Amino acid sequence: MRVLQSFPEGRATTNPYLLQLSRSLSPNVDVLGFTWRRALTSRYDVFHVHWPEILLQGRTPGRALARRMLFRLFLARLRLRRTAVVRTLHNVRSHELSPRHDQRLLERFDQRTTLWIRLNPFTPVPAGALEQTIPHGDYRDWYFDQPSGATVPGRMLYFGLLRPYKGVDALVDSFRQLGSGLDPQPTLRIVGAPQSSELAQRLRLGAAGDPRIEFVLRHASDAELADAIGAAELVVLPYAEMHNSGAALLALSLNRPVLVPENAVTAALAEEVGAEWVLTYNGPLCTQALADALARARRPRDTPTPNLAHRRWNVGAADHVTAYERAVQAQRTR
Repeated sequence: MRVLQSFPEGRATTNPYLLQLSRSLSPNVDVLGFTWRRALTSRYDVFHVHWPEILLQGRTPGRALARRMLFRLFLARLRLRRTAVVRTLHNVRSHELSPRHDQRLLERFDQRTTLWIRLNPFTPVPAGALEQTIPHGDYRDWYFDQPSGATVPGRMLYFGLLRPYKGVDALVDSFRQLGSGLDPQPTLRIVGAPQSSELAQRLRLGAAGDPRIEFVLRHASDAELADAIGAAELVVLPYAEMHNSGAALLALSLNRPVLVPENAVTAALAEEVGAEWVLTYNGPLCTQALADALARARRPRDTPTPNLAHRRWNVGAADHVTAYERAVQAQRTR
């Protein structure tokens, strides 16, 4: 079976989730990285897409227009060749605001989708759609050879892309009100590339005058991330909307507790991996929630590592192969 993935090969900034998926599939599936030439001319049985809106994005208006034209041709080819389309739903909805004409193209693409993969059982899918739930895999194998830094007492960490919905502004505001007289003195490190220079400036202004807050506003290498996570007593992910979080699983894979907003998804994650590893808060993030979580993170834990047994990639790869086979069969019988 040949599967065209929606992400290109060989980029240093490609999400490790996607790269681990591709590598774990390789023994059983012929995996193709995405190029427009390959999408329009090569033979493949399944197209597996993760964030379809990315296929329509261009750095300039001219490139965006060219992407729309290529996308229309691609839709026609998928229809004419009766190619099975599998889509992984990473979020309930896209966090990117697409123009109306792009939204119409994405709606047409949804209509072509054969099978939907959910990363957790709480993700809604279209009524009557063929679906399969495959949990997000861990990062233990990916980072096994990366040395982690020594833990810094009082260190809190946010890492990942910086976008408005991720609540980093609230984290900075809440941390500033955390008493500097605590022992050990709390510190906050924020590591990740901002979506815009305006957001970066707003975060720096919000932290102005507080030497306990440190920014590394760029893409971090795997070694830098391993070092930053290892140095943290607590990883804080204050997303305004948290549904699936690769960052939470990365922190857990490196044996660091995480603080996340409480909802059905995070409650299920806490039950799965251990409530002493997944700490939650209700309502907007506040200073007291940070203080309480830091105190809880310092308590002795019953288990030396989070339970990620259900997140192994050999299991996830087998489930993906099953999903592809189901999609191909469903497409043939339509």
